Amino acid sequence: MIPVEKRLLIKVANMYYIENMKQSDIADKLGINRTTVSKYLKRAMEAGIVQISIVNDSYEKLEAELEKKFGLKEVYIVDSVADADQVKNNMGKAGLAFLKRVLNDGDVVGLAWGTAIGALAKSAVLEKCNEINADMVPLVGGPENIDNEFHVNTLVYKIANAFKAQSHYFYAPAISKTTEIRAAIMQDVNYTKISSYWDKLNVAVVGVGAPVKSSNLVWAGAFGKESIDELADAGVIGEICSVFYDINGQVVTTGLSDKIIAIDLEKLRRVKYSIGIAASPEKVPAIYGALKGKLINVLISDEETAKLLLTFNK
Repeated sequence: MIPVEKRLLIKVANMYYIENMKQSDIADKLGINRTTVSKYLKRAMEAGIVQISIVNDSYEKLEAELEKKFGLKEVYIVDSVADADQVKNNMGKAGLAFLKRVLNDGDVVGLAWGTAIGALAKSAVLEKCNEINADMVPLVGGPENIDNEFHVNTLVYKIANAFKAQSHYFYAPAISKTTEIRAAIMQDVNYTKISSYWDKLNVAVVGVGAPVKSSNLVWAGAFGKESIDELADAGVIGEICSVFYDINGQVVTTGLSDKIIAIDLEKLRRVKYSIGIAASPEKVPAIYGALKGKLINVLISDEETAKLLLTFNK
């Protein structure tokens, strides 16, 4: 191309980027062809006449640092506010936005239970979601002593219904009263059906629990507060789908292990998108363990928790 005076490059760039003119209209006005207009725009960029800047999300740097530190596919950070319920609602909206972006026809989606997943379900009910030909299943049995709103089957129904997907229900407790009951449930046709989907998971959405007084399992009545010290002594740092693990994300055998009715956490390591939704300073060690053990590869959390994760030392 022959040398082009700077004035012409500025003129073309101004017409295209500021006046929003089509390249074909610019060509007609200047008496040149459309290919030349495209070349002029490229030349203007190379000469620094046109400078494009991207307005970063306020947490883009923090998200990138966490993704790099733990080898994650994605981190989605929401604002930290004093109202814990509002944080959960914000994380629920973020989780729904992520699902709307990644879900495809033919996917098998597994869901855990609890307030974090409940917030996602709440958002799904309120927002418009594209129809997806997918199967949605529980990843764990449903504790009996919790509000129906947060029961795993309720959450599966709400989220599946929002996407017009197929929902499947699990008629089993998260933790059986005896090992004999667990063995009998695992022979049932319903367990066989649900567990067969666990081998085909494309997406899993789970909460991350910690062995503290506010944990889901204490809340649901699975064990009393006096058991918390016993879990800590056994090296338990966190819980996903009622299964306990240590600081490295390895499953810890406890007195409840042979009563738990849930997906094997090893399967989560093989899922394309294993999404963990959790926030709060007291959960940082549990989230760290889940990340370290690759139990989740997508994290949805808040700013305060994210910053603590970056500096956490086991």
